[in-house]
Amino acid sequence: MHYRELGDSGLEVSEIGFGAWVVGTDWWGDRTEEQAKEMVRYALDQGITYFDTGDVYGHGRSEELIGEALGDRRDEVVVATKVGYDFYNNPQAGHGELPKEITPEWIRTATERSLDRLGFDTIDVLQLHNANVDEVDADVLETLDELKEEGLVNAVGWALGPSIGWLAEGDKAITEEFDSLQLVWNMLEQEVGGHFLDTIAETGSNTSLIPRVPHSSGVLNEQVTRDTELAEDDHRSYRPDAWYETGWDKLDTVRFLERDGERTMSQASLQWLLYHDSVATITPTFRTREDIDEWAAASDVPPLSDEEFERVQDLYADGFGVDRDDGMDVLRSSVGGEDIETAGIDKRVA
Repeated sequence: MHYRELGDSGLEVSEIGFGAWVVGTDWWGDRTEEQAKEMVRYALDQGITYFDTGDVYGHGRSEELIGEALGDRRDEVVVATKVGYDFYNNPQAGHGELPKEITPEWIRTATERSLDRLGFDTIDVLQLHNANVDEVDADVLETLDELKEEGLVNAVGWALGPSIGWLAEGDKAITEEFDSLQLVWNMLEQEVGGHFLDTIAETGSNTSLIPRVPHSSGVLNEQVTRDTELAEDDHRSYRPDAWYETGWDKLDTVRFLERDGERTMSQASLQWLLYHDSVATITPTFRTREDIDEWAAASDVPPLSDEEFERVQDLYADGFGVDRDDGMDVLRSSVGGEDIETAGIDKRVA
């Protein structure tokens, strides 16, 4: 496993991280709490040191389980959590979004409650969870600075949601020099990540990017194939059928990245993200020990050559040669579409 610095925080994180939305929830299949904790410990044994959870996952239960699983090895790990939703006073239906609270008072209260659940003195990375750009004002930024000064938080990040807010939010996180920016980004879905790379280059910011959904909802790691029938409660089933059909056709065009015995397709997908220096860590969704074995090892497989990377980019520029409406021609904007138009991205506002 290789390690990279997260922003300017001084924190070193494993190139492959652990997305703990599988811990304390049933969003990615049923498992007992003990099984979930065993997965966390097993991931640490494979060199994974970055664990990313959120207070809303299992309404606090994910944080509790992460704290229990990692407590006696606290000095070996970097733990990130997220705040910004009021699940204390509101019921949640399925995966529906809860009311948000992005105020100085709420951030401080939520942070203290997360610390209690984790059983830690300090949160390594505190992320604003799906905050809209106009919610993060000077008072919120001052509160984040105060939490760092008080030693309650080591670094701050901003986690973006695919249907809640993207471009303006990420640009502000970068210009305000947040340590990390979490986003959906992968070889097949490059628009938003590419935009933020440009923003980082233009501003000279040291904000690190944390991609999630690196396997494009199961296409690039072939956990969702033409023969797969997704259950209604599977978190990936919101994608339209046409999107998967298009994804499978695109997958066929990048199989040159596989190297028999040296690099699998799913590992190559992670290495495509690691090709970018601004990426600090990647959080794939582990469901089994086998996932952990293969994806943790992706840090050590041969990196993409410049030629391989450029070939992928040429394919992407040409739509991977697939001319079909995938049913996903929308991109959420929090500023009436102006950020999408300014960025020159050919998408409609969701």
